[in-house]
Amino acid sequence: MATQPVMPAAPHRPAALEAWVNEVRALTSPARVHWCTGSEEEAAALTRELAARGELLPLNPATFPGSYLYRSSPNDVARVEHVTFVCTRSERDAGPNNHWMAPELARRKMDDLFRGAMRGRTLYVVPYCMGPIDSPYARCGVEITDSAYVVLNMRIMTRMGDAALARIARDGGFVRGLHSTGELDPERRFIMHFPEELAIMSFGSGYGGNALLGKKCHALRIASWQARQEGWLAEHMLLVALDSPTGETHYVAAAFPSACGKTNLAMLIPPAALPGWKVRTIGDDIAWLHPGPDGRLYAINPESGYFGVAPGTSPTSNKNAYDMIRHDTIFTNVALNARNEPWWDGATGGPPVTDWQGRPFDPANGPAAHPNARFTVSARQNPSYAREADAPAGVPISAIIFGGRRRSLAPLVYEARDWSHGVLVGAGVASETTAAATGKVGVLRRDPMAMKPFAGYNFGDYWHHWLTVGARLTRPPRIFHVNWFRQDAGGHFLWPGFGENLRVLEWVLGRVDGTLGARDTPIGFMPAAEDLDLSGLTLDPKALAELLSVDPAAWREEYTSLARDFEQYGDRLPEGLKAELEAVLARLA
Repeated sequence: MATQPVMPAAPHRPAALEAWVNEVRALTSPARVHWCTGSEEEAAALTRELAARGELLPLNPATFPGSYLYRSSPNDVARVEHVTFVCTRSERDAGPNNHWMAPELARRKMDDLFRGAMRGRTLYVVPYCMGPIDSPYARCGVEITDSAYVVLNMRIMTRMGDAALARIARDGGFVRGLHSTGELDPERRFIMHFPEELAIMSFGSGYGGNALLGKKCHALRIASWQARQEGWLAEHMLLVALDSPTGETHYVAAAFPSACGKTNLAMLIPPAALPGWKVRTIGDDIAWLHPGPDGRLYAINPESGYFGVAPGTSPTSNKNAYDMIRHDTIFTNVALNARNEPWWDGATGGPPVTDWQGRPFDPANGPAAHPNARFTVSARQNPSYAREADAPAGVPISAIIFGGRRRSLAPLVYEARDWSHGVLVGAGVASETTAAATGKVGVLRRDPMAMKPFAGYNFGDYWHHWLTVGARLTRPPRIFHVNWFRQDAGGHFLWPGFGENLRVLEWVLGRVDGTLGARDTPIGFMPAAEDLDLSGLTLDPKALAELLSVDPAAWREEYTSLARDFEQYGDRLPEGLKAELEAVLARLA
């Protein structure tokens, strides 16, 4: 008689996790419970199930093999900051930068919503690891959800399944995330964070940032709280490796508000006029930064995939991104062309015939693809994927770059005088709003460190933590600010952007190495025209002069406004930040 093959044992399920799953099961009353393994077979079965129900639409198998379209509810297309709460015992700990609700009230409200919410549905238990499985800097979580779409996305975005469960069993602790799509009723939609309990509860949304709890909820809001307790930084930053023509490699982290060019910079393709440079992507959205034993700051990307904005992604703007989403990709809220291919502003292959809501395309109904349409894809499909993304020890950071979308005021690039001044530069980041969040588009708002929607505690304490981390570093990264979006009086961009941004990064690394000069200005160190390699670039000298200009009167107004903003943090605002602000105002005077 033939013997049966020996199946590998399932990872041990910690008692605390089993007990929590049973509690949620009793509360939500699902028809069945499924523990996710992360296997190919499991993903294929869930994909078939969603396709059979019409929730996932297969795309053209010849041109977009393995790819699907998902349409979210028309009222569920972006992050919902107005119903996103940080629930600390003390309101002051959440800070004026967050919406706050008392934990007891929030728990009662969410328990009422979740009671019986999964009746007739499957409860999926999704163990995941943020960061390389073997990294000491990685942290784990478990999301319980009733959405198979969420499971498929979490499998792409995190190290999900049995390997993560094994690490949870080994380490003991994990972040608890409970999610249900509910009835997708905007009036019954809440995202609650309980930092002191390392817990998240999200109800009423199936959209990415509200439903993929490993992303913004865990990797930023909860992780920023963890980071303060443990002495590191959880930041809304891309990570790139820059290989120079001389064979040197530098690692750079950069923070921009959502939909302001992070993915394009993370996957930058060097222009032909700058031969020998290579840019490799470690991460496009989130970085966890830890002080290392050698006095430097080391970073990992806690994610393993990209949840990117589709509109604007084209062979011209971001060829690497465009190439990587040609197969095995989940598209959300894009349009379709006549060849059953995904369409958005920037896509090729013919005009749209069906809009993002599944209707025949009619411009009178609005754009064909939603402005915040997304793609979810494995990072390993990126042609510029950096193998260091899987390095357990992370990578040493040479420079941190802050930036935003500013039509005026902010020059192309400037350098902070030191770490403390760099914290002020980061705290002063402001940008025009985009479609990544609900609300008006094009409104200027302050977005310190690009963390306004994501810091899990009081910004005053957050800036103090930045200063404390910097004080521990004997070889801190240099800090810079960039603005690719400066415009002239006619509304035309002064800088070409995209691949040409490498010229700015080249100056940044020259400052790190001490090989390129700078001129001292009241706001920081800036390049002179001759410090930038502009070979092969047609740029009006007047435009360059404008890009590298500083208007003291306008900057006095900017920093006076920032001082007023700081007042809301009261005694939580660190004295070191006040001193930096006063020093800049004195230089501007």
